[in-house]
Amino acid sequence: MTNVVNRAGIILASKSPRRRRLLEQTGLKFKVIPSRVDESSVPLSDPELYVKSLAEAKAGDIADQYPDCWIIGADTIVFVDDTILGKPASNDEARTMLISLRAKTHQVHTGYCICHKARDRFVSDCVTTDVSFRNLSAREIDWYIDSGEPFGKAGAYAIQGIGTFLVKRIAGSYTSVVGLPVCEVLEYLIKEGVIELNQRAAREIVNS
Repeated sequence: MTNVVNRAGIILASKSPRRRRLLEQTGLKFKVIPSRVDESSVPLSDPELYVKSLAEAKAGDIADQYPDCWIIGADTIVFVDDTILGKPASNDEARTMLISLRAKTHQVHTGYCICHKARDRFVSDCVTTDVSFRNLSAREIDWYIDSGEPFGKAGAYAIQGIGTFLVKRIAGSYTSVVGLPVCEVLEYLIKEGVIELNQRAAREIVNS
């Protein structure tokens, strides 16, 4: 029995297994339908505006197809030294990114958008978290790259995986660094009456 009850259909407009896992951990029932948005078509701009624009585009694409559902879109970037770091395409690119992050504090910006087209409901925002890296050695960087984990990850690391050893401290939302600010997303869905907390189920989980 889940401790969260859906009152409407929810779709995650992302193919990210990390975002899917974060939502699954809350007990939400939802479908995954990745958006078809070409991320390269969104011009680079202020990092917060950029991730919000991408999240809105992703959510809007799926909302056009499923206007009677609540759609969740999100996008994450790493920002350091006035540079946006996306996903590395090669070992050399991953190495360059990790070198630029070591012994520094950078920002992880995650934009999210939740909308329901038929009800004309819409929210969009960005959550920013400061992440401080250890002073990584060249050997540690090469070892991490050899693990394969940096690929497909903004900034060439995954805080929820092997990459946890890179991080000295964070200030802000851990789930946002992973890829989705769960607190803010659930807060909005509860406020809109999309979901409700099942107190009986929650007690059963605690006492089991």
